[in-house]
Amino acid sequence: MAKRVCGPLDGPLAPYGAGFQASLADQGYSADSIGRQLRLMVHLSRWLERRHLGVGDLSTDCARRFLGSRRAEGYARPESMAGMAPMLEYLRSVGAAPGIEAEVTLTPVDALVAAYRRYLLEERGLSELSTVPHYLDVASAFLAHRSIAGPADVRGLTSADVSGFVLSESRRRTVGYAKSISTRLRSLLRYLEMEGLTSNALAAAVPSAASWQLTGLPQAISTRDVARLLESCDRRRPSGCRDFTILTVLARLGLRAAEVAALTLDDIDWRGGEVRVHGKGNREDRLPLAHDVGEAIVAWLREGRPRCASPAVFTRVLAPHRGLSARTISGVVRQACRRAGLPPMGSHRLRHTVATETLRAGGSLTEVAHLLRQRSLAATSIYAKVDLRALSAVARPWPGGAA
Repeated sequence: MAKRVCGPLDGPLAPYGAGFQASLADQGYSADSIGRQLRLMVHLSRWLERRHLGVGDLSTDCARRFLGSRRAEGYARPESMAGMAPMLEYLRSVGAAPGIEAEVTLTPVDALVAAYRRYLLEERGLSELSTVPHYLDVASAFLAHRSIAGPADVRGLTSADVSGFVLSESRRRTVGYAKSISTRLRSLLRYLEMEGLTSNALAAAVPSAASWQLTGLPQAISTRDVARLLESCDRRRPSGCRDFTILTVLARLGLRAAEVAALTLDDIDWRGGEVRVHGKGNREDRLPLAHDVGEAIVAWLREGRPRCASPAVFTRVLAPHRGLSARTISGVVRQACRRAGLPPMGSHRLRHTVATETLRAGGSLTEVAHLLRQRSLAATSIYAKVDLRALSAVARPWPGGAA
């Protein structure tokens, strides 16, 4: 058994000990976890000093060699790089250790995708969390589909390559997803043309998915199924209390997953009984904070949410206590479906349910538009199809039917 490392932190990592300890505390790590991380830092600093290495040499490969040395000396923890992650992330965040980007030699395709990412963020101003990843997924899939290895291959793209990719992807997708693929591919092709990498206006060759406005039917779920989702959460556990609150917010306020993830503690006006919502296009709206929603949030904040520096309303239960992403919010709904024995669904189904139930309770399409924060009534008019009471009032008798 290895001898436990103790003593003061010296060596090349000594200047970063206090900051690392404060960072771990802010992220909600327990005292025992902080102690283990600091002992690991002491050991790593002495290991670097013996090899005449500095913090600037602490690459991923160097960290792996350190772990191998620990195992050879009889240490059982950490078993993998996951145990080193908090320290490496901190040292990278303060600019001490080299970033991952500096360690990896980008291929020409990787460099192209990275440049396109900067364009989406800086020039188009798209959301880094909820929008850009989807655009990059389509870009990477298209380049891989055509076996693009670099800019020289990009210059050889033809309209047949473009339409072939869209058709192959659309065969196994829904109409809505096929439309989004076309939109994201046009964005990539316009960028390539703007950069002078393609000579043809290939964006015009992207086929459009055949669809007609307002032909779909909103897929709402019943109030009974909503209750089953809520009842599937074990509110005695912090994670269950959090998931119950997330589902309540989705099912009562009709927010999008990204809007739930973006909620901060400052967005809730307890005295005014309102909640500020950060929507699409940097739009901000204020919605009434329903009584049951407020009660669920209070229970989560008092009994489940860990004390941490994150401003997000919904955070990880285990350290590091960071805010949840939109994908994680959608994952909460899918996990609840699995527990409740319901078919898997996305968080948007609950948004449809809010609109449908509002109409059934006697609300108007204008009220639904305000509730969903949709700027155009045309986007809301699709819900007229599920307002059977209003439709029956204007329905004409079937020709030849009984008077």
